[in-house]
Amino acid sequence: MNAATTAVDVSVPLGEDYPEIRDSVRRICADFPGAYWRDLDQREAYPTEFVKALTDAGYLAALIPEEYGGAELPLRAAGVVLEECHAAGCYAAAAHAQMYTMGSVLRHGSPEQKAKYLPRIANGELRLQAFGVTEPTTGTDTTKLKTRAQFVKSGDGDYYIVNGQKVWTSRAFQSDLMLLLVRTTPLDQVKKKTEGLSVFLVDIRECLGKGLEIRPLKAMINHNTTEVFFDNMRVPAENLIGGEGKGFRCILDGMNAERILVSHESIGDARWFIRTASKYANERIVFDRPIGQNQGIQFPLARAYAEMQAADLMLRKAAALFQAGLPCGEDANLAKLLSSDAAWHAAEACMQTHGGFGYAREYDVERRWREARIQQIAPVSTNLILAYIGEHVLGMPRSY
Repeated sequence: MNAATTAVDVSVPLGEDYPEIRDSVRRICADFPGAYWRDLDQREAYPTEFVKALTDAGYLAALIPEEYGGAELPLRAAGVVLEECHAAGCYAAAAHAQMYTMGSVLRHGSPEQKAKYLPRIANGELRLQAFGVTEPTTGTDTTKLKTRAQFVKSGDGDYYIVNGQKVWTSRAFQSDLMLLLVRTTPLDQVKKKTEGLSVFLVDIRECLGKGLEIRPLKAMINHNTTEVFFDNMRVPAENLIGGEGKGFRCILDGMNAERILVSHESIGDARWFIRTASKYANERIVFDRPIGQNQGIQFPLARAYAEMQAADLMLRKAAALFQAGLPCGEDANLAKLLSSDAAWHAAEACMQTHGGFGYAREYDVERRWREARIQQIAPVSTNLILAYIGEHVLGMPRSY
């Protein structure tokens, strides 16, 4: 974090920043071509080799301080890693949670928790890629979640008993640890609905089969998504992060970082779609001329490129404000909105450019088109961002 005190003091880099990181990530991604991802998609398998390559290069420990074995890079640098992965046609979402879940542990974890877990996460011994927040009946209405944790005093060590259910908890099968948000005080017993929520670091290896059940949740894309069920699952009290009842703030602190990081993936997606479509438009001959000569092909791609460039500037601003420790909620949400729109419009233009061949799996367009669509919904929907802007930026009445 730098010494900037106001937004006027913040500088935003232009051009291809972090060139060494970009080159390194591109070299890694070159070993994982479209055939690799098509095979995984067909088998609904996890990209173990790809994640290991990113881990071995230190990129999944990008935000962990050096004292714990991490790279201690700025958020923008971590975002560049994700952007280049997606620009190369890879799918970094298979591991990105390990970056943004770091925020809760780094900012609110105790010294003992950091010393116990961070070095082992940094060297790849442990994976923290599961994030248990969303529930089937409450969705994005997080303060009304129903998963409960009750404190138990014990001479053998205090603990909490957890009961409830989570949904859309990605990578629970591939993760050793899960960041879990629960309610420790009933909603009707708190003054503010954001009170009474707590965050735990759950050791999946110890709890699986002992009150913890994980079931696969089949989805449109290969996101390794699951449902998670808790039936009197025991969690040591020492695994509580940030203090009982303070969980909402722990989660909020990581949301801006999450939006910024995921937005980099959208920028990378847009770059891939535009580059892929432009190349195909120059090579595909119909009616004795390249289809790229037609304005019906040119204009959607040109507009997508303009949207991508504008979104990229907003994203760079959000990342710079975050790194300076300045308020960036508006900017992080705008970056998420604009970058996901740019990626989706580029995906549509790419699909339309390829015509029937866009449906053919060997071209990778249909798979990446499916992957880009999720950014309109997760980790926060476009409509909720618009509601945020309407209320908190434009000062209109709360709409929900």
